[in-house]
Amino acid sequence: MKIKSILKYCLLALVIVACKDDTKESTFKETDTKFDYNVEQFADIKILRYKIPGWQNLTLKEQKLVYYLTEAGLAGRDIMWDQNYRHNLKIRRALENVYKEYTGDKTTDDWKNFEIYLKRVWFSNGIHHHYSNDKLKPDFSKEYLNELFLATNTKLEGEALDVIFNDKDSKKVNQSKGVDNVALSAVNFYGPDVTNEDVINFYKAKTSTNPNRPLSYGLNSQLVKEDGVLKERVYKSEGLYGQAIDKIIEWLGKAREVAENEAQGNAIDLLIKYYMTGDLQTWDDYNVAWTAATDGNVDYINSFIEVYNDPLGYRGSYETIVQINDFDMSQKMAVLSENAQWFEDNSPLIDDHKKKNVVGVTYKVVTVAGEAGDASPSTPIGVNLPNANWIRKEVGSKSVSLGNIIDAYNNSGSSGRLKEFVHDEEELKLEEAHGQLADKLHTALHEVIGHASGQLNPGVGETKETLKNYASTLEEGRADLVGLYYLYDSKLEELGLVENWKEVGMAAFDGYIRNGLMTQLIRLNLGDDVEEAHMRNRQWVSAWVYEQGKKENIIEKVTRDGKTYYNINDYDKLHELFGQLLRETQRIKSEGDYEACEALVEGYGVKVDRDIHAEVLERNKQFTSAPYSGFVNPVLVPETNDAGEITAIKVIQPKGFPEQMLEYSKTYNHLPDVN
Repeated sequence: MKIKSILKYCLLALVIVACKDDTKESTFKETDTKFDYNVEQFADIKILRYKIPGWQNLTLKEQKLVYYLTEAGLAGRDIMWDQNYRHNLKIRRALENVYKEYTGDKTTDDWKNFEIYLKRVWFSNGIHHHYSNDKLKPDFSKEYLNELFLATNTKLEGEALDVIFNDKDSKKVNQSKGVDNVALSAVNFYGPDVTNEDVINFYKAKTSTNPNRPLSYGLNSQLVKEDGVLKERVYKSEGLYGQAIDKIIEWLGKAREVAENEAQGNAIDLLIKYYMTGDLQTWDDYNVAWTAATDGNVDYINSFIEVYNDPLGYRGSYETIVQINDFDMSQKMAVLSENAQWFEDNSPLIDDHKKKNVVGVTYKVVTVAGEAGDASPSTPIGVNLPNANWIRKEVGSKSVSLGNIIDAYNNSGSSGRLKEFVHDEEELKLEEAHGQLADKLHTALHEVIGHASGQLNPGVGETKETLKNYASTLEEGRADLVGLYYLYDSKLEELGLVENWKEVGMAAFDGYIRNGLMTQLIRLNLGDDVEEAHMRNRQWVSAWVYEQGKKENIIEKVTRDGKTYYNINDYDKLHELFGQLLRETQRIKSEGDYEACEALVEGYGVKVDRDIHAEVLERNKQFTSAPYSGFVNPVLVPETNDAGEITAIKVIQPKGFPEQMLEYSKTYNHLPDVN
């Protein structure tokens, strides 16, 4: 599960299983004056860069391993584009050809708008917004685009051209209630005539040999109809995306040769086998081996993993992150993993929903060396994998915090937006004193304790089956609540993680409520519902505790000088409310209570107070910093001797965002327009 930057630039208060949200500006001024973290800004996007600290401390063998794993990840980059939408590759290549070949007037508004549109498409890995899932709207006409095509001898015709300008396929992922979510989602996981009912019935008929270890049916395939019969097109060598997968396998083979230890090598072998066969049992075998391979300086995430882009939560998006262990920070944070059972035993969950033996939860702070697919340019800040509940229960999981990504966020912004939305000076001082630490701890608690916590009742199916389109937001909210509950607990001080647990917890509560009820709304157009899973979970958590605490005025809605603020009057009672909601969300998950889940999400997480939304957007106009951030990747450049052997690998920064995107399209061009 993935955590993308959730509460703010300085990040965290978060959520990998995936969470991402930079609506909150960094409260700290830039500390690294020699490295420019900012690349460029356009539309609602800010492009940053990150460093790879400690690279020089790796051995050449370790550097080779990082390089090969990074190349393996980039080799599958175009898979994500095609998964996001069936016309994405064709559209991207046409737009890129115009960008490279056009020699006409580049000072016009039309050309500038064309450039912005292409950059937005690059950032989103397709023509739908990376976060809202809405189709991107170009600020130029179809006639102008055709002029550019004519001038550059570029061809894009029919539906692929028309869809840029019309209303068709307007949502990549449609999570609305009461509609056919599969049929109305443009994501390319399903054929155009496949419905919700088709998907549910197709997988209902599949049974695992061991029901206690269910296979992840649908994870690595596209479901289509051929002559009215449902059929899976499996992602594998000689299958769907086979050309790119063969390149991934080639680079993984090189990585296998320089594996740090036998356990790591065996895991890579199984990943190669999985890519060769597409066999889901091999996928589980790989995840068991990968979870157990915890020694060494280098680790990675690679394959079809997170299911957020599937409206029904079956199919995994292609994703890769290559990471180097930060031993110092990992040692400091390992205390959470070591005390995972204490947190489980002392949680407010119903006893039957608690795990009696929390196993194998490892937590590391890592340095990212490269990303691709669903992790780039818009990156998570933390990850907890594997996602299969039975593996997490029997074997454990790996949780990582992406330390250098977090540092880049922290060093790229200012505190202006924060000062606009805090209720008073006391809240501001708490945030400035404890905000970064609170966010980091929330990320760690969310990933290490939250996603590892709780268990399903005997006989209850996986959440994607029981909670359906609400499964992702319920799980993210549940993990968020675990983090919030324990952020306000003296145990953190006892473990040596904080010096003042109460103030850290207060800062965390302030930030979460402020973001969940107000600041994250800068990401929505006025009148829109909340549809993205993580935004939904932050709103339903915040709105539920606000509503439940009204009688005692636990959270007070304050209006001052025409501006709205939310002020927490009783942190102790808010802590109790977070515990009550955590207990209920775990009950919903453990029992597979779809009706209660639907009522919670639809009742608190979807609709937006239009007046407050309009006010937030108006107050936010004064800030030039974009609400979304993403990254270019450092470039690993091997140096070779006369025999072609790698003698060194240097790290350089790309010239810019367009330059990297064009280089990627040229170098990792392994798929046809139509797959």
